[in-house]
Amino acid sequence: MASGYGLNGGPSRCFPFWQEVLACYVTNTTAADDSGRAKCVPVLEDYYECLHHKKEQARTLALQAAYRKAQAKIERDDAPSAGDIRRLGVLDAPLEEKNLKASKWLPHKEIN
Repeated sequence: MASGYGLNGGPSRCFPFWQEVLACYVTNTTAADDSGRAKCVPVLEDYYECLHHKKEQARTLALQAAYRKAQAKIERDDAPSAGDIRRLGVLDAPLEEKNLKASKWLPHKEIN
């Protein structure tokens, strides 16, 4: 990808970032002294972010986790209680009432 051209023949999406990295190295380093490389670290990080989207992915995961956590804290007004669910009779009903057949492969509890 060092040539800067994508698969469609035009410049790749990260080519402008690569040009900034090269410009930074040209201005801040020489063949004899490369101590100015430290000045190019932010530009190089931008280029890597363009290539791999690691920071964007981390932000997205953090936002999704925060959203799920906030949603879990919100109490629903219409949420059924455990007693409401038990009163439906599905949990304690015999298999015939649930229209289920006992499987020889799955464990089941016989209710008399």
